Amino acid sequence: MSGPLARLMRSSIVHVGFAFLAMGSWAAFANRAHQMPAPLQAGLLQGAISATITLVLKRAIEYLASRFSGLAALLAPPVIAGLVSASLLTILHTVSGTPEIAKTIAVPLTVATSYAALYNYSLWRIRKA
Repeated sequence: MSGPLARLMRSSIVHVGFAFLAMGSWAAFANRAHQMPAPLQAGLLQGAISATITLVLKRAIEYLASRFSGLAALLAPPVIAGLVSASLLTILHTVSGTPEIAKTIAVPLTVATSYAALYNYSLWRIRKA
């Protein structure tokens, strides 16, 4: 891939915007059985949280990976990232009054934690070699 499409795919704004739209849409869908504005509020909140996590997660994993060695360097960063993400998602959706918290956060948390684990694994392999 080269040219304008490649630049677009490397753009942080594109990644953040995609996270906002994809995970915000999921949250609205997960809360569709409830009266408006609950699905809309859940979607906007989840979109904002996912956009922020997308912006911060890569750097957080890099920072955490540099603080551990051995097997801890493989396990600790994604576990910490997953726990922080789960805590923030749960707290913010609880405070906001999101009706379907578990359904709302299931997909975004799975995506974020999977990314953290895979990216951290790639960093760990490089450091191990």
